Amino acid sequence: MQEESQAVSGAFAGAERVVTPQVVVDVERLKKNIARPAAILPAGVELHPHVKTHKSFRIARMQMEAGASGLTVSRPAEAAAFLRQGFGTVTIAYPIVDKATAARLMEIAREHGSRIRFICDSAEGAATLASAASNSAETVDVFLKVDVGLHRCGVDPVSQKAVEVARALADAPKLDLVGLLSHAGHAYGAGTPEGIREVAVREREQMTELRERLAAEGIDARRISVGSTPTLFAHGGFEGIQEVRPGNYAFLDLSAVRLGIVERRDLSLAVVATVISANDDYAIVDAGSKTLSSDLGPHGTKGVAGFGEAYEIGGDGKARQIQKLSEEHGFVVQEGKPLKRGARLLILPNHSCSVANLASHLCFLEDGREEYVPVDARSGTPWSMASA
Repeated sequence: MQEESQAVSGAFAGAERVVTPQVVVDVERLKKNIARPAAILPAGVELHPHVKTHKSFRIARMQMEAGASGLTVSRPAEAAAFLRQGFGTVTIAYPIVDKATAARLMEIAREHGSRIRFICDSAEGAATLASAASNSAETVDVFLKVDVGLHRCGVDPVSQKAVEVARALADAPKLDLVGLLSHAGHAYGAGTPEGIREVAVREREQMTELRERLAAEGIDARRISVGSTPTLFAHGGFEGIQEVRPGNYAFLDLSAVRLGIVERRDLSLAVVATVISANDDYAIVDAGSKTLSSDLGPHGTKGVAGFGEAYEIGGDGKARQIQKLSEEHGFVVQEGKPLKRGARLLILPNHSCSVANLASHLCFLEDGREEYVPVDARSGTPWSMASA
């Protein structure tokens, strides 16, 4: 298949030289991906990329240099790490319901000349943030988190609770309700670009309708922030939206290929592995669930068969399925010409965000050179929980 051979032909040059298993990044592809939102977004719509995809200061700076207005993070440790690097605006898209955590993040932001923006979806969360901000010298930005269909976090946009929580945020003296924030993660289950577009259109309608309903109650929710890579690429227009927060677009993966929004040639992250054993059924590689993760796709989607596609470096360009994983071993189906011990494979993963998080460093491949770049804010990175 021509598309399969193009996934590896001329890309990830130098991958054959790295010690395996290793997560590698084709920098030329990465730069193209980072530049892509600028060609999609109309003037006036800001980009606040979600850096949980890579957790890398280096890549975040590349995104800012390409026009991003700020960054989005998940857990408090990520927020602290990027705030301490002086990134101007950091949105923690994760409800904080612990006062000490919220206060410490506000303090870190002040110490490093950055601004942190929180989200909230409950009366308890609003009270927590209001209490944490009570001694702040300036107001603290907060978004009302809206559930547009993923049913994870957020208020129902047609509920009275949405109005009540928004009112609590708007009335808190040191909180500034800057707007509404959503994540249409269920777009990953839509299956096709047309299905994704329907999700994106509905998300925009739900958000703008809620903003109008709040305005009628005297509550100004001036900004609408939406975010996912599928709904950026297969969008339904941006009228009424002020910012977007995609994450996976920097690397992409087989989940995005399955959805039909990109091709394999767009994927900038892969894993290099070595065949260490073989039998009639499988070639066994030195990359298992601790390298590839056992993720079949974002948000529990399962549309991808197996745990990645493996291509022999310098081989026939044929994709082979990774059918099973143990912790440090991958089972690659032997099809056609068997893979021999010592063969180097380039593996395209199902979900690049999970793979990057499992690595301590990413090997950047550019102009025939290798450079090891740390995954600065990977899971487990400690941060100070001292009282503010």
